[in-house]
Amino acid sequence: MPLIRPFAGLRPAADRADDVAAPPYDVLNTEEARRRADGRPWSFLHISRPEIDLPEGTRPYDDAVYRKGKENFDRMLQEGVLLQDEAPRYYLYKLVMDDHEQTGLVAVASVLDYDSNRIRKHEFTRPDKEDDRVKQIDTLGAQTGPVFLTYRHNEAIDALVNRITAAAPDVDITVDDGVRHSLWVVSDNAQIETISQTFDAMDCLYIADGHHRSAAASRVAAMRTQRDRDADSNYFLSVIFPDNQVKILDYNRVITDLNSQDEASFLEKVGTRFTVDKRDTEVRPAANGEFGMYLPGQWYRLTVNADLIPADDPVARLDVSLLANNLIEPVLGISDPRRDKRIDFVGGIRGLKELERRVDCGEMAVAFALFPTSLDQLMDVADAGEVMPPKSTWFEPKLADGLVSHVID
Repeated sequence: MPLIRPFAGLRPAADRADDVAAPPYDVLNTEEARRRADGRPWSFLHISRPEIDLPEGTRPYDDAVYRKGKENFDRMLQEGVLLQDEAPRYYLYKLVMDDHEQTGLVAVASVLDYDSNRIRKHEFTRPDKEDDRVKQIDTLGAQTGPVFLTYRHNEAIDALVNRITAAAPDVDITVDDGVRHSLWVVSDNAQIETISQTFDAMDCLYIADGHHRSAAASRVAAMRTQRDRDADSNYFLSVIFPDNQVKILDYNRVITDLNSQDEASFLEKVGTRFTVDKRDTEVRPAANGEFGMYLPGQWYRLTVNADLIPADDPVARLDVSLLANNLIEPVLGISDPRRDKRIDFVGGIRGLKELERRVDCGEMAVAFALFPTSLDQLMDVADAGEVMPPKSTWFEPKLADGLVSHVID
């Protein structure tokens, strides 16, 4: 069974890509999705967030939501807004955000290789979110949200990608956040074979983002295939980027209170494990082991004591772990960031001003800015068979939903 293979993608009709393309289902809440889809009847949000077409207050996991998504999906097929390619293809997908660009391969990846850890994971999943994706995939009979995979870059693939993308793209749109999305259809049989063989020779792929989607695909495959290895449901929709093009931003933390301490006592405790420097301007960490901390009206630079950084533990030496293990848990009393409502997370795309805003308005008591986790760190954790703490990575730019889907029925 190959690691990846081409597939007959379900895509917007030639003049509909701009109408269809939508943000990933999990970066918008219901109200944001409702506003984004207003006046856009063909937005993929009607499929990925179909509660927007049901009465306000409808629970996102209600069975009616999945039925509505299927109804909207079928309507787009019947109206010719979405069309399926006649033969298996690969697709190249280029994202451009400001001065950053990255080009990945749209393919379907092997569920069996996911199950055996050849496609490596670095996060736990939540059962409720897994169940949601299982119902969505099974009801639609399609995988509509791609899993973001990465691999150690390969010169042969780089050369082929450069050759193909020298031509004009088949799809070229710029969405309302300013990110440009371009797509090339790869239909040449020799190129398809080269891609398949080159990837199949790789030791592994890594999940960058999309653990719930890949876990759900595995569960749907087990439900549907009775081990028919050629079944479409034994593969999951992926966009696969080389590691040297992937952009990871900081993923920052905000806390509602100082755990019944005044500011002076809090700072004194922080100073037992960190060097604390008061700063006149915002602090964006410049290296691992360095953190920005914001209290009302005041920034500090924190540097963790060197003897607290373990040399041989790829998880414990992550900045998110150093902050959790030496400050957030012992000083602020938050031991389970997955469930504790006192902590929230802010993607780096929102900037440090968002941290200041949430503290200065009184919503939060303290904010922490982190240095971004590197892709090498992610791979080290995955190679060790370990998992990262929650909210360790924030990837930008985001893949669009709706540009290519994988039909499994």
